[in-house]
Amino acid sequence: MLLAESYCDWWLLAGVDALVGETPSGWLAAPPANDPAPVRAKVAPVAPVYEAEAPPLPAALQRQQVVEAPVAKGPVELPEDWTAFQAWLAAHPDVPGSQWDARRVLPVGRAGAPLMLLTAWAEIDDQRDGELFAGPAGKLLDAMLRAIGMARGDCYMASLAVTRPPGGRCDEAAAADLDRLLWHHLRLARPGRLILIGSDIVRVAKDMALPDARGRLLDINQHGGKVEAVAIAHPAMLLARPAQKAAAWDSLKLLNRGR
Repeated sequence: MLLAESYCDWWLLAGVDALVGETPSGWLAAPPANDPAPVRAKVAPVAPVYEAEAPPLPAALQRQQVVEAPVAKGPVELPEDWTAFQAWLAAHPDVPGSQWDARRVLPVGRAGAPLMLLTAWAEIDDQRDGELFAGPAGKLLDAMLRAIGMARGDCYMASLAVTRPPGGRCDEAAAADLDRLLWHHLRLARPGRLILIGSDIVRVAKDMALPDARGRLLDINQHGGKVEAVAIAHPAMLLARPAQKAAAWDSLKLLNRGR
């Protein structure tokens, strides 16, 4: 009995204070980790699933994509009648030189006038007032006409383009269309004489620089006939550079010869 109690006391001192099962335990084995890694089951790879291609539509339902070739536009048709031509200049969208501004500055006067005043396009004052040769430049032009015994009412006043291009310059493509319009306009207007006003219109009508054209009587060939013309700087330029007024007067005097 004393021996049994001695064994129990020894086990208590060893830390055994509870009954254990009959299954032996590995007291010397290392304890497992606190968070054992989960055992991953091997999963068989899943083969990718591809959508079956849709069957082609019947030919009648297939969308046909046709690449259309650009249609080349021919020359703009210019009216042959004077009244129709004036109405065309006023409103038709295909008028060369009408693309730059919604405000058109239109010709004033009649066909067969003794004198035609022709400039390239409206100036800024002209656009504002809706008429050619407006503002201070127009007053100077009126004085120049009186000096040769003329008035606005005696003249047909027109511009090559009915609107003003940005910066007062146009590209080569626009210039080509305006060149064709110029000769058609002159043929219908049938002026007795012509004053080219400004360097741009001189370059288009005579292929000359204004300094080379001033002080000379120029012939404008038109369908086998000739129209006498002179070239002057635009009155707006003459106001800015009064020294050029003498050259303009020399040109205007040429129109009085033979009258």
